[in-house]
Amino acid sequence: MIGRSLLCAFAVLTLVGAAAAQTWSPIAGVASPEQAHSDYKLKCQGCHRVDGSGDDVSNPPMNGQIARFLSVPGGRQFLGQVPGVALVDLDDARLANLLNWTLYRFDRANIPPDFKPYSAEEIAYLRKAPLRTERLSTREALVAKMPIRQF
Repeated sequence: MIGRSLLCAFAVLTLVGAAAAQTWSPIAGVASPEQAHSDYKLKCQGCHRVDGSGDDVSNPPMNGQIARFLSVPGGRQFLGQVPGVALVDLDDARLANLLNWTLYRFDRANIPPDFKPYSAEEIAYLRKAPLRTERLSTREALVAKMPIRQF
């Protein structure tokens, strides 16, 4: 009985330790995947959900979609100017880290081959003109320009 309990406890500790020791592959423009993941949990996950699925109403899904904005004129700027990005209380370097991580985490397949990661300087520039009431119409116009997805 004690041996079985000890074995169960060891299994639980092994799983917890494995989760805590999660390793990240190098990602272009992401100085700290751990910090980006933590920032996502604290600043984005409440609306866009753990898996990036959003709610299709006021918090669009990111899974398989966020990097598609990089394929249309104005889409790159849009991602840095939406209120949840431009107005978040992170410094420019951490925000660039988070945005680059988010693109790779939720939509790696749609990142253009020539993608240049966001820099702190670019984020600082984009944040000077955050989108407000025009956010929805801007998003709709960009989505309308995106190539139709082939499944």
